Amino acid sequence: HDATPCRTCGCAGVTARLPWACGCMHASKRNALGSVVVITCPARKHRASARNGTPHATPVVTPHCNRVVVPELTGEVLAARSGLTKSDWCLLPYFNSCAVDGYYEVFAVLDEVASNAQSPGVAGRTLACIADCLGMFARGRGGLRSGPGRNIAFKKAFDYLEEGNIRDGVATLAAERANWLFSPDAFVRAARHYESAAQILIRRAVMSAKQFIKYERADATAMTPENVWTIAESAARIDISGGWTDTPPVTYEHGGAVVNAAILIDGKRPIGAKVRRIPEKHLVLVMGEQRIVVDSVDTLSTYTQPQSPGALLKAGFCCARVVTLEYAGTLSEQLDALYGGGFELHTWSNLPQGSGLGTSSILAGAVIAVLWQCIGVPFTDDSLVHAVCLLEQMLTTGGGWQDQVGGIVKGFKIARSRNTLPLRIDTEQIQVPDAFVDTFNNHLVLIYTGKTRLARNLLQNVIRNWYARAPELVQNADALVTTAEACYAAFQQQDLSAIGACLNQYWEQKKVMAPGCEPAFVRKMIDVMAPHVHGQSMAGAGGGGFMFVLTKEPNMSAKMEELVRSQVPDVDQVIFHDVAIDNGGIYIHNGDC
Repeated sequence: HDATPCRTCGCAGVTARLPWACGCMHASKRNALGSVVVITCPARKHRASARNGTPHATPVVTPHCNRVVVPELTGEVLAARSGLTKSDWCLLPYFNSCAVDGYYEVFAVLDEVASNAQSPGVAGRTLACIADCLGMFARGRGGLRSGPGRNIAFKKAFDYLEEGNIRDGVATLAAERANWLFSPDAFVRAARHYESAAQILIRRAVMSAKQFIKYERADATAMTPENVWTIAESAARIDISGGWTDTPPVTYEHGGAVVNAAILIDGKRPIGAKVRRIPEKHLVLVMGEQRIVVDSVDTLSTYTQPQSPGALLKAGFCCARVVTLEYAGTLSEQLDALYGGGFELHTWSNLPQGSGLGTSSILAGAVIAVLWQCIGVPFTDDSLVHAVCLLEQMLTTGGGWQDQVGGIVKGFKIARSRNTLPLRIDTEQIQVPDAFVDTFNNHLVLIYTGKTRLARNLLQNVIRNWYARAPELVQNADALVTTAEACYAAFQQQDLSAIGACLNQYWEQKKVMAPGCEPAFVRKMIDVMAPHVHGQSMAGAGGGGFMFVLTKEPNMSAKMEELVRSQVPDVDQVIFHDVAIDNGGIYIHNGDC
């Protein structure tokens, strides 16, 4: 044993690396928490055994007592292994052990790491770890982790974090946390507020993308004349591989890669916006039948409340720098000084809510595009993609970057992000012959399932499990990127069968990220169509909305509809749509529309 490498973890000189006082031996059994090494402990000793000498890096569990044998965790160790690296390990076994032993000192260790973090990414994950630890101390009681985190007692700490003052924010959180360590319910409520704090730092991390927005204000002569509409029409998108790796914090901690495509539905671009300059010195926002007049900075600033009427449009004006909340005068005075009048902005989408086709992000891109075009600001697709990232963080709704890439940039493309900050999205169009685009169109079938996707708490649960470094999620993030790169290669080789295989793998990977995203009737549809398709998946996060398939034979839409309607019950609301790849990209023009 002294000189023999461990057969389980491969470390050389086990006794030198981990001199267990009780003579523990490595074994190959694994526990339900994931891929953590289990040891036998003849002396049935627990934490004390791990503290004799240099600890092994992996948390372990004794089969005799089912308690975690953990290394001594210091701020230095945690800081080195909790941040922008793919090698982070799951700390949930450690937090569980701390809760069992009443080891409250763990909070001070985590506070130290968060306070000293040089990046909002590292600080954000550490605050999420504190939330996990608080949840463990509740010992399965105290209610659901998902819930509101808006108690006024935490507001000062949140304000510090919003300002970028991480050290004071962490200290203020810690001081308030001390008032919540008295019952399972209080532990859970404190955990919710720490998750809210982590969300603030996620927003700050994503806002680092701001530096990749190239903005040059044009002179007044470049503006569109009054009462002339500037119109943007955009495609929807289908995600073919790699989705979820574009979602913060996964995208800047692990790195992401997504293959997707812009699509026309029933021959049209279904998402759009239009704006015109008006002589009145206010903003008019029109969304369907709803019309809002914004005549004050206070009304404009409510965009941080996502349920506020016209929140996306209000945020669009600020994100595009058409107006600013910091102007010394009134909104009317600002509009008069800059433009000699106000603006009327309309938006629309012909897609159902929860479609899974990226509507809200693509709509945000259309809003920014028409505003920039109207005031004479030159821009690129790349700037527009990064601007939508910024806008969605201003809205506090979060979300990834693949939707706007898919709808704004024409055709097939792969977009990537590195596991670092600042967050930058690099988009590469996949060059394929027109003949292959025609072939793909002839084999593509788009289906509305008739069910609205219910994404309640879905994103929050994925982020929580990612921050905890749940082993299955970390492994799945690796697999998602691998599949996206394989899909990219399949497109370059114009191999429809291989693309379909990637699509099937992708759907299975989505179900790992978000369990329960496959409704039972969709499973029946998938099974019925499976013999006739190369691959199939629900669009977006799944759970409802649209799905799409790549058939083995061309022009199979009518055949697929016949199969589904004859063999799957309760599909009266299912709709098969005409679909084609959009090779034009976002279409911006002036007109009387």
